[in-house]
Amino acid sequence: MGAHVGKKGFVSEINVTPFVDVMLVLLIIFMVTAPMMDQGLDVDLPETKQVDALPSEGEHLTLTVRKDGSILLEGYTVPLEELESRLAILVKEKGRSLFLQADTAVPYGVVVDVMGRIKAAGIDNLGVLALPAGDAPSPAQTGASASSR
Repeated sequence: MGAHVGKKGFVSEINVTPFVDVMLVLLIIFMVTAPMMDQGLDVDLPETKQVDALPSEGEHLTLTVRKDGSILLEGYTVPLEELESRLAILVKEKGRSLFLQADTAVPYGVVVDVMGRIKAAGIDNLGVLALPAGDAPSPAQTGASASSR
Protein backbone atom coordinates (compact mmCIF):
# COMPACT_ATOMS: atom_id res chain seq x y z
CA MET A 1 0.00 0.00 0.00
CA GLY A 2 2.81 2.41 -0.69
CA ALA A 3 4.28 4.22 -3.62
CA HIS A 4 6.25 1.43 -5.25
CA VAL A 5 8.29 1.97 -8.33
CA GLY A 6 8.64 -1.44 -9.86
CA LYS A 7 10.60 -3.70 -7.55
CA LYS A 8 12.91 -0.99 -6.16
CA GLY A 9 10.81 0.00 -3.12
CA PHE A 10 9.64 3.34 -1.78
CA VAL A 11 10.51 6.68 -3.37
CA SER A 12 12.60 8.58 -0.82
CA GLU A 13 13.05 11.87 -2.66
CA ILE A 14 11.52 15.07 -1.32
CA ASN A 15 9.41 17.06 -3.75
CA VAL A 16 10.55 20.69 -3.27
CA THR A 17 8.27 22.23 -5.90
CA PRO A 18 5.48 23.15 -3.42
CA PHE A 19 8.09 24.61 -1.05
CA VAL A 20 9.55 26.80 -3.82
CA ASP A 21 6.05 27.94 -4.82
CA VAL A 22 5.24 29.00 -1.26
CA MET A 23 8.56 30.82 -0.88
CA LEU A 24 8.04 32.75 -4.12
CA VAL A 25 4.56 33.82 -3.04
CA LEU A 26 5.93 35.00 0.34
CA LEU A 27 8.73 36.87 -1.40
CA ILE A 28 6.24 38.72 -3.60
CA ILE A 29 4.04 39.56 -0.60
CA PHE A 30 7.00 40.98 1.33
CA MET A 31 8.21 42.96 -1.68
CA VAL A 32 4.79 44.55 -2.08
CA THR A 33 4.18 45.29 1.61
CA ALA A 34 7.69 46.41 2.66
CA PRO A 35 7.42 49.94 1.19
CA MET A 36 4.11 50.43 3.01
CA MET A 37 5.73 49.67 6.37
CA ASP A 38 7.96 52.76 6.20
CA GLN A 39 5.43 55.28 7.41
CA GLY A 40 6.23 58.11 9.77
CA LEU A 41 4.14 60.13 12.15
CA ASP A 42 2.10 62.96 10.73
CA VAL A 43 4.10 65.96 11.92
CA ASP A 44 4.34 69.29 10.12
CA LEU A 45 8.01 70.13 10.75
CA PRO A 46 9.25 73.71 10.60
CA GLU A 47 11.52 74.74 7.74
CA THR A 48 15.00 76.23 8.02
CA LYS A 49 17.78 77.26 5.63
CA GLN A 50 20.51 74.94 6.95
CA VAL A 51 19.88 71.31 7.93
CA ASP A 52 22.09 68.24 8.10
CA ALA A 53 21.10 64.66 7.41
CA LEU A 54 20.41 62.40 10.37
CA PRO A 55 23.47 60.39 11.30
CA SER A 56 23.16 56.79 10.22
CA GLU A 57 25.78 55.44 12.61
CA GLY A 58 24.83 54.56 16.17
CA GLU A 59 21.40 54.19 17.65
CA HIS A 60 19.14 57.17 18.01
CA LEU A 61 15.61 57.77 19.21
CA THR A 62 13.10 60.33 18.04
CA LEU A 63 10.85 62.23 20.45
CA THR A 64 7.79 63.69 18.72
CA VAL A 65 5.49 66.44 19.99
CA ARG A 66 2.31 66.50 17.92
CA LYS A 67 -0.02 69.47 17.49
CA ASP A 68 -2.63 67.87 19.79
CA GLY A 69 -0.02 67.93 22.59
CA SER A 70 0.68 64.20 22.63
CA ILE A 71 4.29 63.12 23.12
CA LEU A 72 5.61 60.03 21.38
CA LEU A 73 8.96 58.30 21.84
CA GLU A 74 9.67 56.18 18.76
CA GLY A 75 5.94 56.07 17.98
CA TYR A 76 4.78 55.08 21.50
CA THR A 77 2.79 57.57 23.57
CA VAL A 78 4.56 58.73 26.72
CA PRO A 79 2.80 60.73 29.45
CA LEU A 80 4.59 64.01 30.21
CA GLU A 81 5.05 62.95 33.84
CA GLU A 82 6.95 59.79 32.82
CA LEU A 83 9.09 61.44 30.14
CA GLU A 84 12.18 62.04 32.29
CA SER A 85 12.34 58.52 33.70
CA ARG A 86 11.84 56.86 30.31
CA LEU A 87 14.45 59.07 28.65
CA ALA A 88 16.92 58.36 31.43
CA ILE A 89 16.49 54.63 30.89
CA LEU A 90 16.22 54.48 27.09
CA VAL A 91 18.63 57.25 26.08
CA LYS A 92 21.03 58.16 28.89
CA GLU A 93 21.79 54.66 30.23
CA LYS A 94 22.10 53.06 26.78
CA GLY A 95 24.21 55.87 25.27
CA ARG A 96 21.80 56.67 22.45
CA SER A 97 21.27 59.99 20.70
CA LEU A 98 17.95 61.82 20.98
CA PHE A 99 16.27 63.91 18.28
CA LEU A 100 13.26 66.14 18.91
CA GLN A 101 10.65 66.85 16.27
CA ALA A 102 7.74 69.12 17.01
CA ASP A 103 4.82 70.17 14.84
CA THR A 104 4.82 73.84 13.81
CA ALA A 105 1.43 74.27 15.54
CA VAL A 106 2.80 73.25 18.97
CA PRO A 107 3.08 76.25 21.30
CA TYR A 108 6.62 77.36 22.09
CA GLY A 109 6.06 76.86 25.82
CA VAL A 110 5.26 73.17 25.35
CA VAL A 111 8.46 72.60 23.35
CA VAL A 112 10.53 74.43 25.98
CA ASP A 113 8.88 72.35 28.74
CA VAL A 114 9.75 69.12 26.90
CA MET A 115 13.31 70.33 26.32
CA GLY A 116 13.62 71.15 30.03
CA ARG A 117 12.51 67.65 30.95
CA ILE A 118 15.05 66.22 28.49
CA LYS A 119 17.79 68.26 30.17
CA ALA A 120 16.54 67.14 33.61
CA ALA A 121 16.87 63.51 32.46
CA GLY A 122 20.60 64.15 32.03
CA ILE A 123 20.67 64.38 28.22
CA ASP A 124 22.95 67.19 27.08
CA ASN A 125 23.11 66.56 23.33
CA LEU A 126 19.77 66.98 21.60
CA GLY A 127 19.17 67.11 17.88
CA VAL A 128 16.25 69.08 16.49
CA LEU A 129 14.57 67.84 13.30
CA ALA A 130 13.54 70.29 10.61
CA LEU A 131 12.92 70.38 6.88
CA PRO A 132 15.02 72.32 4.37
CA ALA A 133 13.36 75.60 3.37
CA GLY A 134 11.06 75.25 0.38
CA ASP A 135 10.40 71.51 0.73
CA ALA A 136 6.85 70.29 1.21
CA PRO A 137 6.60 68.07 4.29
CA SER A 138 5.75 64.44 3.70
CA PRO A 139 5.74 61.43 6.05
CA ALA A 140 8.87 60.05 4.38
CA GLN A 141 10.77 63.31 4.97
CA THR A 142 9.88 63.92 8.60
CA GLY A 143 13.00 62.11 9.77
CA ALA A 144 15.21 63.08 6.84
CA SER A 145 17.08 66.03 8.28
CA ALA A 146 18.34 67.34 11.57
CA SER A 147 20.18 70.22 13.16
CA SER A 148 21.91 70.03 16.54
CA ARG A 149 22.09 72.51 19.31
